[in-house]
Formats: sequence, structure tokens, C-alpha cells
Amino acid sequence: MSRRVRRKVGRKGKEKAVLPSYPEIEDEVLVSVYNGFVDWTGLPDDTVIQLFSCLNDRDRASLASTCKTWRVLGISPCLWTSLDLRAHKCNDAMATSLALRCVNLKKLRFRGAESADAILHLQARNLREISGDYCRKITDATLSVIVARHEALESLQLGPDFCERISSDAIKAVAFCCPKLKKLRLSGIRDVHADAINALTKHCPNLTDIGFIDCLNVDEMALGNVVSVRFLSVAGTSNMKWGAVSHLWHKLPNLTGLDVSRTDISSAAVSRLLSSSQSLKVLCALNCPELEGDTNFAPRKYKSKLLLALFTDILKELALLFVDITKKGKNVFLDWRNSVNKDKNLDDIMTWLEWILSHTLLRIAESNQQGLDAFWLKQGATLLLNLMQSSQEDVQERAATGLATFVVIDDENASIDCGRAEAVMRDGGIRLLLNLARSWREGLQSEAAKAIANLSVNANVAKAVAEEGGINILAGLARSMNRLVAEEAAGGLWNLSVGEEHKSAIAEAGGVKALVDLIFKWSSGGDGVLERAAGALANLAADDKCSTEVAVAGGVHALVMLARNCKFEGVQEQAARALANLAAHGDSNSNNAAVGQEAGALEALVQLTQSPHEGVRQEAAGALWNLSFDDRNREAIAAAGGVEALVALAQGCSNASPGLQERAAGALWGLSVSEANSIAIGREGGVVPLIALARSEAADVHETAAGALWNLAFNPGNALRIVEEGGVPALVHLCSSSVSKMARFMAALALAYMFDGRMDEYALVGISSESISKGVSLDGARRMALKHIETFVLTFSDPQTFSAAAASSAPAALAQVTEGARIQEAGHLRCSGAEIGRFVAMLRNPSSVLKSCAAFALLQFTIPGGRHAMHHASLMQNGGAARVLRAAAAAATAPLEAKIFAKIVLRNLEHHHMEPSL
Repeated sequence: MSRRVRRKVGRKGKEKAVLPSYPEIEDEVLVSVYNGFVDWTGLPDDTVIQLFSCLNDRDRASLASTCKTWRVLGISPCLWTSLDLRAHKCNDAMATSLALRCVNLKKLRFRGAESADAILHLQARNLREISGDYCRKITDATLSVIVARHEALESLQLGPDFCERISSDAIKAVAFCCPKLKKLRLSGIRDVHADAINALTKHCPNLTDIGFIDCLNVDEMALGNVVSVRFLSVAGTSNMKWGAVSHLWHKLPNLTGLDVSRTDISSAAVSRLLSSSQSLKVLCALNCPELEGDTNFAPRKYKSKLLLALFTDILKELALLFVDITKKGKNVFLDWRNSVNKDKNLDDIMTWLEWILSHTLLRIAESNQQGLDAFWLKQGATLLLNLMQSSQEDVQERAATGLATFVVIDDENASIDCGRAEAVMRDGGIRLLLNLARSWREGLQSEAAKAIANLSVNANVAKAVAEEGGINILAGLARSMNRLVAEEAAGGLWNLSVGEEHKSAIAEAGGVKALVDLIFKWSSGGDGVLERAAGALANLAADDKCSTEVAVAGGVHALVMLARNCKFEGVQEQAARALANLAAHGDSNSNNAAVGQEAGALEALVQLTQSPHEGVRQEAAGALWNLSFDDRNREAIAAAGGVEALVALAQGCSNASPGLQERAAGALWGLSVSEANSIAIGREGGVVPLIALARSEAADVHETAAGALWNLAFNPGNALRIVEEGGVPALVHLCSSSVSKMARFMAALALAYMFDGRMDEYALVGISSESISKGVSLDGARRMALKHIETFVLTFSDPQTFSAAAASSAPAALAQVTEGARIQEAGHLRCSGAEIGRFVAMLRNPSSVLKSCAAFALLQFTIPGGRHAMHHASLMQNGGAARVLRAAAAAATAPLEAKIFAKIVLRNLEHHHMEPSL
């Protein structure tokens, strides 16, 4: 075709401006611009293929499906020289569909036995490299068929997990079928017999790199006959006869690198190998206890031979490989990669070292051994960061995984070593990880995101991640079609969202929508990604503004769907926690009501309170507690069986964690605001477990149990049950001994309800039977209660301040009394008209103690600045409380505390502009 020169046209206002023209060498440029839009289908074929080559397999296939022309170009064999199937469930049908693309396939990575079985259907007869992981279920038969169909194979790697079902028979099949084999690395094989190794020696003359890693038995004698081997690794392999090894392997004429890490090799065997081998350049012996325990061993006497061990300076040792002595210290790998003058032998050594170091460091990190802090801080972190910059993708991945692993010291509690995390940050690791996360390779994205997630548990690292733009990167990765990438990105957002300062940034980056979409995208078969997405949303929902964004993005529906349908306890727990946090902003948004109105939400949460997993029960109870603040939700929870479920939960959590106890009692407290629910709780047996929880050691449990008993005691029948079940001593103990002022306050109010006279008519009927049998004395209980109520009130009554207030009633004096009497948290309590009326009526009670208690309570409920102070003042106005308060303040026989507190309440009513003209 003729070469065509096209002119680029720009627009300036309404006129066309002709830009300079440039000849383009392609056959023909067909891109057209219509009304400012580019016709991408007009791109030349070479340009489209170049564009496709920059994409991962999934995106390439997706883009190719947009039109017929691109579909043809998208299957061009030149685009499919390598294929990574690890993120896909590759079965026979999928492999068959890819076969047309795989004519020139050279490199294949896969995961799992099913994908291994499907490899044959790719019909990639020219494969040179196969690498597989999660190979535990791969059998001899599968591996034998694979190698029989791929005779051009040069590299076979299976691991790092153990190949438990592969035996020496499969290794012999590899030897017979793959004469061009150069590299063989297998992990976790039980027995590698002599006949298998001898077959490799005979049929694979080009085999220079062998790894029998983490194997149980390997024939040392046979390995001593593989004269072609240059690089040999038996790292982690047990039952090696090191005496035989040291006498045989030093004779291998081409052995350049030997890896015996994580074995029980002795210092004598190391010395013999280093001193006797003519060809050996590097011996890697990391984490070898016997060698490290020999204090007399002197590694430096073997000049020209490098020993890499935990007690040597590894980077300085590696620098000795180079003629240029400037290549020292932390940058030795980078200097080698950037070297202008290439040395093939040196390149081979450094490439092998990258691989075996990344593998060994990851294995050491996974073992979480004690006593390695100094190594990780001085060398390990730096080595992993160096390896992350390798040109070998699998080395980069393992290095990132190593960083993600070595900082974790307690998986269960998500605890990390802050020193190690900050060492990574100091050496520029955050930027390196974020650069890897930007890669188009999904394996690198996944492992980098995992490392960022784990490191971000540390607040300083989380701040650095945010400052380097990590939140935007993770939010983008959370949209990935690769479940593993999305899962690790969601984990990163989960950990970052712990910090209040990061929540708005996550929302601004589109993280909320991405997390909600993840739940819908992986609603089945993705427990890991669902747990992380729900966990991140739970953290974000704790913020008022973000909670609204979660609801707007469809988060309520998504989370309720998880609570209803998912059976994995981690997902259930985080979904319930997220719903609890969404419902916690009742005063500022409508999420509480929205959750309650979502179909099946309350029923699902009630059901989750019966989960066998404590964390799920705890978060479900917490969600019901928060939801019960809404009147409609409260009754709907009861209608869904919430009363029975929560009473049963309270009955069964006497030995549970304080968190579960607090939420179980809290949910009953919330439900008992309704008198009908209060009566139902008493009838279902809720009094006994609440009394038991009131005896807890935890102050938070004290508060919720006391609050629930206070609400229950409003009903005379429940009040009598509390007395009968021994609740008075429990409440008296709270009132006098709890470290929580709120618990003491509510215990005093519960006791006041119980003995203000309304229980007497019930007692006349009930005390003669069951109560007598339990040894209950109402008079004795009343005396005990009133005594401790009085003591409690007096703790807020400074004699000097009260005397000054009584003498002058000046605003300053009353204000001083108020400050001394204030219980800060009491301002969050919201009372009904009936409750306020009961305290007002108590001001007329013959008991001076109850008068003081009632006045003290009304003071707490009306202090200016309290969340519900205006509401309480309005109720008091409507009930004519001012007249009663004046009478109490002026009563000659009333105690001083009652008078002063009544005066303050009157002053509070004036402040709220509620004082009526009488």
C-alpha cells in the first residue's frame, strides 16, 4: 500500500487551524476524528498489537472483544508468548478456547491441579517454561502427561508448596521426555531416588539448575554424578548425609552455586565444600542452626568463596563477586542490574541468587522464628527491598510476599512488629511497593497490595502510604477483575481505614463505591474478599460522613445480603459490625432507620446472635443495640424474635468476653425502653442473666447491665423479680463500687424505682410464696438500697459548696455545685415522659433519700449541653414539674441536697426557656 501523509487538524474557536504534518511510516493510518471523538477502530494493526502487548491477559481479551477487527488482532500469536493462569479457574473448556492463541506460547504459569490437567488442551507444543504453585494434588500421571506433550521444555518449577503426590517416577518421566531441560525445581517431594536423578543425568545433558527443596529424602550420591549442574539447591531438605555430601559434591566440575539453607548442615561439611571445590563460588546457608551454633567457625578464611549466612553481611559478601570494588553495600543488586559491561557468568550467579534468596527469606518469614529480629532489621528488610526490584517476576512476587509476612508476629490479632515495618519505610519500601502495585502484572499487584495492607497496620506506615498516593492506588486495585488483587486491595483499605484521618481520603478516591461493588461482584465464592470489603466498610461507617456515602453507594443492601446469605463467620462478623456502625449515627442521618427497613436485616441479625462464633454473636448484638434506638426498629426486633434471642444470648455469655457481655446487655437495654418489651424480657427470664452481668469485672458491662436493669425496674413486676433473684445486692455493689460513674448512677436509679412504693402491691401477692422461699426481706432490701443511694448522692455533695449555695442561691454558687455533680455521660440518656414524671413524683416521696435521688437525676437530665436536655425540659414543662420543684426547694423538712439540686433544675429549665408563668 502507498505511504500516506495525513494532516492533523486543531480547532481554534470556530476556525480550523492546520497543524504541521508528519510522515508516518505505517502502511496506513486510519484514525479519524468526528466531532472531537477518536475512532479507535481506525488504528493501524501494528499500533493495536503494540497496545495489546501492554495489557494483562484478561484486559487484552476484554479489549479484543469490542469489535471484529480487534478480535482477530487480539489472538495474534505474537501477543501470547506467555500466559499467567493463576488468577483463573482454568478447566478443559477454558483451555480449549485459548488454544488458538497459544501456538507460540513459550512461558506458562498456573495454579492448582485442575489447571494442570487443563494444560494439555492449550496445545502449546512449543512451551519452554512451566511454573506451577498450589501443586499438592498434582499426581505423577498428570505431570507425566504434561511433560510428554511438551518435549521442548527447558524449565519446570513446581512449588513452593509441597508436591505431596509426585514421586521419583514422575521425575524419571521428566528426564525421558524433556531432553532440552535446563532447570528443574521441585518442592516437597517425599523421596527423590537415585534412579530418578540418574535418569536426569543421562537424558538431560543441559540440566544446569536443580532444586530439590523441602524434600524428605534426596539421594546425595546420585546428585554427585550430575556433572552438568551449575546451581544446586537442597534448601529445607531433611535427612541429608552431610559427610557424604562434602566428600562427593566438591568434585562436581561445574558447581558454581550451592544452597543448603534451612538444613542441619554442619560447619565441618561447609568448610570441606568451601575448601575443596574448585568451581564453587557461592554457598548459601541461611538459617542453619548447627552451623550458626558453632562459635569457632571462621568463614572469612575461604578467600574467593562466598558464604551467605545469617551471621555474615550478605550484601557486602555479594559485592566481592564484582571486579569493580565500588559495588558495595545496599545497592549491590541495583548496581549489577544497571551495569553496562555484562558478564554472563556473573549474571547467571546473580539471577540464581535472587531466586534462592527470595525463596529462603520467604520461608524464614513464614516460620516466624524467635531470635531473628536483629537479622531482619539489619539485613532482611533491605534484602527483600533489593529483590523487589528484580527483573524476575516470581522473585519480585516472593519478595513482596516476604515483606507482607515478616512484619506479622501474630496472625490471629493482626499484630505486626513496628520496628520491622518502620525499617521497610525508612529504606524507601513504601514507594517501591506502590510502584509494584501500579504494575500491569496482576501477580505483582496482588502481592504488593498484601504487603501494603500488612504494613499499614502501623500508623506511621499508614500515613506514609497515604502521603505517597497509596489510597488512590488501592482504591483502583479494588476494582480489579482479578479476585486476588481485589481482595488484597480491600485488605489495604481495611487497615488504612482504621485511621480517622484516612477515612475521607478513601471516600474521595472512590473507595466506598469500589468496596460495595466488590460485595456484589464476589457475592459467592469469595469469602476473603468479602470479609475484607465488609471490614473496610465497617471502619468507614464509623465516620458520620462516610456512613452516608456507604448507604448512598448501596452498602446497606450489600451488607444485609452478606448477613443473610454468607455462611463464613469472618464475613458475618464484619457485615454485622458494619451494620452496627451504620446504625450508630441516629442523630445525624437516617441510616439507622434504613437498615431496619431493609428486607430481612433484623431477622438476619437476630439469627446471627445464635452463631457458634463469639465474634459474630458480639457484632450482631451490637448492631441490634444500635438499631433499637429507633422506635420502629425496636418493635420490629421484638417481632422478629429479638427478645427471646437476646435473653438466650445473655444467659449463655456469663463466661464470654466483656465485649459480648456488654453488647448482649446493651441490646436488652435498648429493647427494654419499650415497656412491652421490658415486660417480655422479664417474662423470658432476662432478669437473672442481667444480674449476673452486673457482677462482671468490666466497667463497660456494668453500664449496660445497670441500664437494662434500670429500664426493667420501671415495671413493678420486673422490680419484684429483681428483688427475688438477688438483684439488690448486685445493684448495691455497682452503686458503691463500680469505677464507672454511669453504672453507679443507673444502679442508684434502678434501686430508686424498686423502692419508691410502686412495687408494694405486687409484693403483697408475690412475697408470700417464692420470695419467702428465697429468703427475701423487702424491708431489709429497702434499707440496704436507700442507704447506698444516699451514700452515692452524697459523693456529689461537697458540704462547703452546698453551704455557700444554700446561703446565697447565687448563679455562681449553683454553677459550682452543678460542675461538681455533673456525670458527663448522663447527658446522652433519653427518658420518656413517664420516666420524667416518675422522678418528679419521687420529689413528693416521704423518703428524704428518694427526694434527693430524684432531684439529682433531674439535674443530670437537664444540664445545658446535654444531648436530650431540651427534650427533658419540655417534658417537665408539660408535666407541671416547676411547681413540684419549687415546693421541694422550699420544703423545710427536705434534705439540703434535694433543695439545692431542685434549685439547679429550676435554673436549668429557665435556661431552656421552659419556665411557665405560675
